Amino acid sequence: MKWSWKLGEFLGIGVYVHATFPLLLAFIALPVLMQGGTLWDVFANIVFVLVLFLCVVLHEYGHALAARRYGIKTLDITLLPIGGVARLERMPSKPSQEFVVASAGPAVNVAIAVGLFIVMTLAGVAAPTLGLGWGNESFLERLFTINIALVLFNLIPAFPMDGGRILRALLATQMPFPRATQFAARLGQALALGFGIAGFFINPLLTVTALFIFMGAQAEAQMVQQRSQFENYRVGQAMRTNVRALTPQEWLGAAIDSLMATGQQDFPIVQNGRVVGLLTRDALMNGLRTFGAYTPIHRVMLPTAPTVDSNASLVDAAETMQERQLGALPVTMNDTLVGMLTGDSIREFLRVQQVLKTARQSETPRPV
Repeated sequence: MKWSWKLGEFLGIGVYVHATFPLLLAFIALPVLMQGGTLWDVFANIVFVLVLFLCVVLHEYGHALAARRYGIKTLDITLLPIGGVARLERMPSKPSQEFVVASAGPAVNVAIAVGLFIVMTLAGVAAPTLGLGWGNESFLERLFTINIALVLFNLIPAFPMDGGRILRALLATQMPFPRATQFAARLGQALALGFGIAGFFINPLLTVTALFIFMGAQAEAQMVQQRSQFENYRVGQAMRTNVRALTPQEWLGAAIDSLMATGQQDFPIVQNGRVVGLLTRDALMNGLRTFGAYTPIHRVMLPTAPTVDSNASLVDAAETMQERQLGALPVTMNDTLVGMLTGDSIREFLRVQQVLKTARQSETPRPV
């Protein structure tokens, strides 16, 4: 994710913190100081928030490790002021798999809460008040309460929460996946409207939550609708074959000449017949700005850019482009470059298919 700093890598998964995260710490610290609190009070609150976000990271690792069980890689985990996001390489293909992956996150918070309860019991700490102690709870009690709240919040049956995905997985065992998504999305939006109305009378935070849920449900429905459009299509059907490739040793100036001559935005970089990288338009422009036109391409290209086989599913390829935030993917057959898959080529292909479908539906049978 852009504007993020890497904290480290654990179990092969990079953990990042978004640049907006310090705003949360400031939001925590300033009210304490304005109410006459000491620096120690500020420090204690910040430590609590950091420990809380450790629980959030563990929650996301629950999703990531469950997905790994099904051969799905996690690209990274990013901490935001509103929580954490684990970016999976792709979504689980079976309802049973999605159920396990979606349930794994809340299950981690349940395990943390159980562990805290056992520790408090052994230590003789008072029974947790679940936030009803009017601010007199201990550090462990507060952490226990927050983990219970995280479980309940994430199990709300609405996208993008885990509860929405769990509901979709259960429905998908009885109906087609797109229909299950539509049902879960509509339920989520109905709940969002309820939260939004309640926010005007109870707490404005509910209105913010409602907006988050409503937009998440809409995005999920659109993504699944788009996925259904791609079903049964292969990458080779939607790729562009008239592609200009460059070598790592050529100057950036040569890429500019190719861009102006062909209008091609992203260039596969080929060495000895094999794709060794990708020169995106953004990388090209940044390279020109930083190093000038007489700089070899290998200095600014993406050396680890993914490729896709021409017989691969168009759905999986489109999701890879979205997850990696790439505008194009080099397409290969037997490790040899045969074309480029771009957002424009996918959209144009789908338009053609829609026109053909409409034409077939409007055809009237000719008399024999």
